[in-house]
Amino acid sequence: MHIITRLIMKNLIFPGLTLLIFLTTTVSSTSAQKKLPKNEYGLTVVSKISDCKCTKKIAGDERLVPLNRYIPGLITDFKYATMENFTGKALYKNPAAYGRQLLAKNLANVQKELEINGLSIKIWDAYRPYSVTKKMWEIVPDERYAANPANGSGHNRGAAVDLTLVDLRTGKELPMPTPFDNFTEKAHHDYQNLPEEVKKNRGLLRSIMEKNGFIALETEWWHYSLPDAAKRFDLLDIPFSVLARSIGR
Repeated sequence: MHIITRLIMKNLIFPGLTLLIFLTTTVSSTSAQKKLPKNEYGLTVVSKISDCKCTKKIAGDERLVPLNRYIPGLITDFKYATMENFTGKALYKNPAAYGRQLLAKNLANVQKELEINGLSIKIWDAYRPYSVTKKMWEIVPDERYAANPANGSGHNRGAAVDLTLVDLRTGKELPMPTPFDNFTEKAHHDYQNLPEEVKKNRGLLRSIMEKNGFIALETEWWHYSLPDAAKRFDLLDIPFSVLARSIGR
């Protein structure tokens, strides 16, 4: 700013261009200083698409993208859009599978490896708005099974998925320790009182996900997230309908 000011004062070779640079710098500085309000937990939650850098091409792996663009024919079964979940209520409508571009790339690698063996992933949940996490916490305020809204969830950041494995030949899910959203010890990764086939399937899912950059949640065999998500990605509370209009489905 001091250099630009001196240039203007001395009226050097290109005064018009100098003024343009000054104005551009001032606007950029003002924009950078804009801060979103914090919620009751002291967290910044992006709720407007205009405030979300996740939709800009320059964001790179931070961009939020429809996962089916990276995994053609992606199989989904959104449990939280139905009553088949631990709340017994439909928590959102008309969902689509979204995630950060890095998550999408990693999942695409998982899918390619699985398809060689006649298998596929099936996604139960990916990005979910922060407001949904708050509803879940009201019903099950236990951090072993639900994200504390004081911290936010990897799902709210577009950096986590709930999924299982499917046999492409039959279209059926492989046997796993429990159904989705089972909050017993049987859902834990270290639970061993299971048929060998089930332990093998659980182990296959974990090994291929960890190989491709994901971290397992020890109390839920179906939940995987990107590392350091809380540091890398903003919390989002953008409805599916808004994302569909902005970045597609």
